[in-house]
Amino acid sequence: MTRANFDANYYRRFYAQTPVHSRNKVAVLATAVHAMCEWWDVRVKSMLDVGAGIGYWRDWYRENHPKVRLQSVDISEHACKKYGHDLHDITAWAPSKPFDLVVCHGVLQYVSDRDAQRAINNLASATKHVLYLEIPTKDDLDEVVDTTSTDLDIHWRTGEWYRKRLGKHFVQAGAGMWVKRSSSIVLYELERCD
Repeated sequence: MTRANFDANYYRRFYAQTPVHSRNKVAVLATAVHAMCEWWDVRVKSMLDVGAGIGYWRDWYRENHPKVRLQSVDISEHACKKYGHDLHDITAWAPSKPFDLVVCHGVLQYVSDRDAQRAINNLASATKHVLYLEIPTKDDLDEVVDTTSTDLDIHWRTGEWYRKRLGKHFVQAGAGMWVKRSSSIVLYELERCD
């Protein structure tokens, strides 16, 4: 993942005026994801935020669950310096210990097919129980994406492309949540999307 444009200009363009995701919207999402982990009897003691950007997920956990061990990483030197993340590229790095919850919000669409496969493998290694994943797909371009506030210079892959690769490691639980196949979480048939 070597895009040179994750600099101050990128953050001004996509976060200053009309951010794709506001702090309040991420707080609502983080609350829901954390609650689903609790529903599945997963006590989130550790959380990894991949492609942390401004750091909304990390900040929400610091404020609402201060005992959770947190690590936020990003490929952007600018984001790491300004927002306090560790500089890591998920296509080439995985942590030495898995995290109960891994968040990867708007990252994989920026990398090549080969690097996306590597990133998925590293996300699987990083995840002990639950992965929250947001990636716009080809179908989303026509139906969901706000083209006025979203970076469109990405790889537009199908949902099936991602499901095929993620399915080797995870069970899709819906709403962006993926349960690690080796986790102790048991899902009812209709909670699974496979």
